[in-house]
Amino acid sequence: MKLKWIEHKDLAMERNPIISREEFLDYMTFKGNKRTLYNEIFGPLIGLKEEWEEQGATQAELDFSAFEYRAPKVHPIQVNTGFMLPERKIIEDSDERLVYIDGLGRTMRLDKGYSTIALPENYPVKNMDDWLKIKQFCVFNERRFAKGWLKNAISAYEAGFAMSVSIPGGFDAPRQLFGEEELCYALYEQPELIHDILNTFAETALKVFDIVTAELNVDILFVHEDMAGKSGPLMGPDMIREFIKPYYLKCWNFLKERGARLFEQDSDGDMNSILDVFIESGINCMFPMEPGSGMDIVEVRKKYGDKLAFYGGIDKYKLRTTKAEIEAELEYKIPAVAATGGCVFALDHRIPNGVPLDNYKFYLDKLHKIIIREESRRK
Repeated sequence: MKLKWIEHKDLAMERNPIISREEFLDYMTFKGNKRTLYNEIFGPLIGLKEEWEEQGATQAELDFSAFEYRAPKVHPIQVNTGFMLPERKIIEDSDERLVYIDGLGRTMRLDKGYSTIALPENYPVKNMDDWLKIKQFCVFNERRFAKGWLKNAISAYEAGFAMSVSIPGGFDAPRQLFGEEELCYALYEQPELIHDILNTFAETALKVFDIVTAELNVDILFVHEDMAGKSGPLMGPDMIREFIKPYYLKCWNFLKERGARLFEQDSDGDMNSILDVFIESGINCMFPMEPGSGMDIVEVRKKYGDKLAFYGGIDKYKLRTTKAEIEAELEYKIPAVAATGGCVFALDHRIPNGVPLDNYKFYLDKLHKIIIREESRRK
């Protein structure tokens, strides 16, 4: 099949968020449960839109504007707390692949038609001297604020949007410098280097947040990690307590004291063994909660109650099966979790290839009907 939608931006969804700031924040912090929320977190995997088009999908179905969700209004404030890098240098841009040197000096390769995210073929940091050459791109400067950031944020706030900021991942940012394997060695062999990297990001973030919070409220702190697979996480509790917990708490406590309410972490994979330490570190919301990796939102809710909210949790691969199996997945999870709030039901990652459009429409319709039924039972 010849692909028409090949870039990351081609897979973006057109959505109409309807859940206002206060309702969303109350719902996710277990202070209110006016409506059970549901959404699509990531959208389609590459190739799915072509499949749906062959099945007769309308343009509105292909851009997802045809589907109704109870999606929250969230505005990412246009500030940067992470890497600020030079422009990339293109080496090859053909029908088959894109290869370039990024601002960190890594050779990045994107095989078109298979992925939308380029992956590094090498990494720039092996020791403190290497890091000191890159550190200049991680410290605070005035260019971290996009033009019009405050005006745009105020307009969104007045329109009922929650305000969100982010920090680089305590695992993910060093991984961009070392690669996963070398980072795992460095945690043991060069701990002072890892501390310096994370302290640098924390100092930069706090300077940015101090300026932002002097002008408006911040509601949500977000961090991306993607630090686990089916077999478990790439850092254990002791290492998280040594490196990531102090970094997280510096940033979270600063914002929490100024009114922030949600600290969200994005990580795929089996995070069960380190949920406790991340809750200690301030995390109170996690996604996408992948069932295929053992993240069962019914069991997580039983264990942690209102200590942890989440997005996702619905097995995306069930949509490749039968409608009976889709319904069984929803009947297992929605009644058990919806009554307590604190969950935006959604597929646990991108909608995979091989999901029929009819199954997706059935999934959304059944999800909505079960939610309405459960809401009526609570009245």
